[in-house]
Amino acid sequence: MELRVLHYFLTVAKEQSFTKAAEQLHITQPTLSRQLAALEDELGTRLFYRGGRNITLTDDGLLLKRRALEIIDLEDKIVDEIKGNEEVVEGVITIGCGEFAAVETLAKIIKSFKVKYPRVQIALHTGTADTILERMHRGLIDIGLFMEPVSKENLEYLSIPQSDYWVVSMKPDDPLAQKEYITKEDLRELPLILPERLGVQSELANWFGKDFEKLNISFTSNLGTNGGVMAAQGLGYPVSIQGAIQYWRQDLLVQRRLYPEIKANTVIAWRRNIPYAKAVRLFIQEINAFEA
Repeated sequence: MELRVLHYFLTVAKEQSFTKAAEQLHITQPTLSRQLAALEDELGTRLFYRGGRNITLTDDGLLLKRRALEIIDLEDKIVDEIKGNEEVVEGVITIGCGEFAAVETLAKIIKSFKVKYPRVQIALHTGTADTILERMHRGLIDIGLFMEPVSKENLEYLSIPQSDYWVVSMKPDDPLAQKEYITKEDLRELPLILPERLGVQSELANWFGKDFEKLNISFTSNLGTNGGVMAAQGLGYPVSIQGAIQYWRQDLLVQRRLYPEIKANTVIAWRRNIPYAKAVRLFIQEINAFEA
């Protein structure tokens, strides 16, 4: 399977037309059709439904599209890393993170780094810890920002202790908004929106104690923003780290800290014993040199 043919396949998938894809690729339509027919023969499966005006992907075609995008992304990273070995530091550093208050610390590190190496591009991917870890281990993300608890096996990391607080979010006219802090007794009968990650839920289970099993959990959410949208519509009360919610308009949502207080630690991590590109190595040096 050649990278060139994967580019052909992705172009047809995007344009949903062999004619349009051939024009974009500057090759003839018969040549394109032959190349993709050969790819189907090589894989032993059908990739396209060719009936009607538009070309659509089969289930195997959709799977190949997802994997092909990852391969092309990795190809681009290799090119950027090789270029980054030249005297002028260039390339792309890919950073995965959730919606944490510690993103502010990350921004300070990036700001200092960009002053020294302005030609390096930063690509931010927002996602859950599980997704970011998986992409890190596949070489698609260089640096990860994680809220603990998270597995740090085979990772080097810098801890950012007590970088976030657990809060409850609510509409500003909600009776709970009149309170200085929120206790588990305040939440016992309310519809709650909890984090999706089981490891993070365990932190809340410890805080709620025996009442955790009796909670009215209306939603789980893997990232805080969508939970905030549900709360703004009066559908529940997100119990989460403060994170990006602090930047929401206060006329839409307000936050009150849990009591007894829970603080969350964050780590900036990268894979151990990996031959990184020059730009990434320099960024790791910037992380290690950072003083909050």
